[in-house]
Amino acid sequence: MKTRPVLAVLGLVAAALLAPGCSTRNPIPPPPDPVPMARDTYAIGVSDLLRVTVWRNPELSADVPVRPDGKISVALIGDVQAEGLSAEDLAQVISRELQEYLAAPDVTVVVLEMNSSYVSVIGEVARTGRLPLKTELRVLEAISLVGGFTTFADRGNVRIVRRQQDGSEVEYRFDYDDYIKGNAPGTNIVLQHGDVVIVPD
Repeated sequence: MKTRPVLAVLGLVAAALLAPGCSTRNPIPPPPDPVPMARDTYAIGVSDLLRVTVWRNPELSADVPVRPDGKISVALIGDVQAEGLSAEDLAQVISRELQEYLAAPDVTVVVLEMNSSYVSVIGEVARTGRLPLKTELRVLEAISLVGGFTTFADRGNVRIVRRQQDGSEVEYRFDYDDYIKGNAPGTNIVLQHGDVVIVPD
């Protein structure tokens, strides 16, 4: 398990960002909520749990985890690359491989647990750590799931750091008190995989 090293790195990131004047990011306006029909297709990741079903072949059907090498094991055909594929694409790959053994195999793949998609919450909260993104999760919900703010939390200066596809980072701000008063609509944003929610003191 690499939990401790990961948390240690997150701790160093938090220390740098929480120190006065150390953050080089400039907060930007909150992004709009994602449009349901415009959401990206979920890409399978390491540690996800998948259900592979081969119609009329229960002996070939199983719940399988995605291994650290990004592959799963499927009866008859062995290892299959799963990481980075959608469930539909993976089903097509397995169907194609099974054609050597079955006539017109009908395969479905369902992601039972999206363990590879997560956000991190660090700083002045009851319990720092990672939260799986199994459903839509917003900033306030994430903070609540880790036990809420500590006594020393700066609730008006919560930061959400997000890495872009080009490797750059953007930073959003969430002011809890303003949001509760109705003065900061849209700032309780939907979190994305890899987001780091930082609660300073």
